[in-house]
Amino acid sequence: MSPTEQASDLAANAAAKVLAECGLQAPDVDLLVFASASQDMVEPATGHMVAAKLGLSCPVMDVKNACNSFLNGMEVADALIAGGRYGRVLVVTGESPSRAVRWSVPDFPTFASSFPGYTMSDGGAAVLLEAAVDPAAAADGAAGILAMGFTARSSHWSVGTLAAGGSAFPRDPEASYFNMDGEKLKDAFLDLGSDILDATLAEMHLAWTDFAVVCVHQVSAPYRQIFAEGAGVPAELLVHSVEDFGNLASVSLPLQLKLAVDSGRAGPGDLVALVGLGGGVSLGMAVVRL
Repeated sequence: MSPTEQASDLAANAAAKVLAECGLQAPDVDLLVFASASQDMVEPATGHMVAAKLGLSCPVMDVKNACNSFLNGMEVADALIAGGRYGRVLVVTGESPSRAVRWSVPDFPTFASSFPGYTMSDGGAAVLLEAAVDPAAAADGAAGILAMGFTARSSHWSVGTLAAGGSAFPRDPEASYFNMDGEKLKDAFLDLGSDILDATLAEMHLAWTDFAVVCVHQVSAPYRQIFAEGAGVPAELLVHSVEDFGNLASVSLPLQLKLAVDSGRAGPGDLVALVGLGGGVSLGMAVVRL
């Protein structure tokens, strides 16, 4: 990411590719959802910047929930489409967390609180969701979002923060860097358990082995293994991304899905699972048929 690029640029670039691949123009989009942990500014919603760069004139909104933002953006879009409010929704994300990493540290305690951010990297992603021609066909193998489930343990919100820009620290330069306790963050994610994942699978009468791939948000390679063992996900179903691309926050899941499709591990008709982990902390899952 160049110094002149913004989160909205990364999102707009990804969205332009999706629209081109689908053969769509700006008037074909009914709603744009910018779903990202990053943002260009506190005000206005970054969705406006993305829409302006794409030449869209539809309504926009921002959805923010740390690294689960994109998954929650899909959840919002899915619900709005199911309710008949919009027919075609463009969900985009642009992540620029590298700008909030403290690369120069004065002492070891500061290094320790900054260290989890050293795997962060930048990127953009987009997905286009639209109403099914025949909603009942989803049960017969049609592509689409089949189920979603979410949970949170908000008492852990303080273990990882980027505090600047809000009412608590509106102008404090020291609050403009990530401050995380890596061990407590791991414990917070473990405290979430896997009940919501088990319940979502049970609702669909599915097991992990029914999926072509399981995309899981990856803070680090070791935690990916810890999560997989705890949730019972077979290691061979995971898509490795953090080793080559770092922690791209909410871009992590769509990136893994693209890697799986491009490598031939997943394709039309396959079931894929998107499992998100976000600071705060939250856990979510989407069951999708490609």
